[in-house]
Amino acid sequence: MSQPADHPWTPRTIAGFALITLVWGSTWLVIKDQIGTVPPSWSVVWRFALAGTAMFVLAALRGEKLALGRAGQRLALLIGVLQFCLNFQFVYRAERFLTSGIVAVLFALLLVPNSLLARAFLGQRITRGFVAGSAIALAGIALLLLHEYRLAPPGGQVPLGVALTLAGLISASGANVLQASAEARRHSPVALLAWAMLWGTLADVAVAWALHGPPQFEMRTGYFGGIAYLALLGSVLTFPIYSRLLRDLGPGRAAYSSVIIPVVAMLLSTLFEGYAWSLLAAAGSALAMLGLVVALKARSPSR
Repeated sequence: MSQPADHPWTPRTIAGFALITLVWGSTWLVIKDQIGTVPPSWSVVWRFALAGTAMFVLAALRGEKLALGRAGQRLALLIGVLQFCLNFQFVYRAERFLTSGIVAVLFALLLVPNSLLARAFLGQRITRGFVAGSAIALAGIALLLLHEYRLAPPGGQVPLGVALTLAGLISASGANVLQASAEARRHSPVALLAWAMLWGTLADVAVAWALHGPPQFEMRTGYFGGIAYLALLGSVLTFPIYSRLLRDLGPGRAAYSSVIIPVVAMLLSTLFEGYAWSLLAAAGSALAMLGLVVALKARSPSR
């Protein structure tokens, strides 16, 4: 299997990287608004029902070949269940118990399982510096979680929020590595993601109906707008770009966005959720970002 190029930072990859960090940095706050009166599972359904439909339309407008074959459909099914069902089912629930910015910071650890799985399945090596940087980032995140725990109301379920976030992170990482596989490279990213969103949406419907009964929706402009933003900008626009980054950069490098996304998310959380900073939180944030930078710089430029 071919590896990412030695010098992959072209204008296209830089522009794509910047766009996904800005959009995905804002989606955490929008998700927070989606988990009010509507069960999280049904909000996930509406997001990917719209996103999947739009992705098929995009594929048709671009003249993409939608036929994937049996192996391609198996891959799309796996990506759909991992990325567009399990990942988001866990994440939406996690935001019931954690500040949106904290969930984003936790998701910055995506580079760790991405790199471990890429080592196991794609042969991409891990350096000692990467391990050291990851440990520093974990220490910083531990400080942030301690701050979050101290601020939580009596009976708060911060540990449950952390567990749900980590479950979503592992699911997303599995999907990331699948999208960088040899089979994925045989298909258009848009067509593959369209089918993956279809399979993921069907899985989401099964989960939502089993847990919460018939479909539920909130007749509120903000809820409609949030669904549209998350589906069209947070999914249809950005997932094909990220899929291309996975192929161009590899799963480890694509996770570089993990350093910037939580910064954007924490800024928005401070502005709109009233996130209360402390010396502990500031130290944790600085340590987490420093650790991520160290880990990513330690990776081999060609692996």
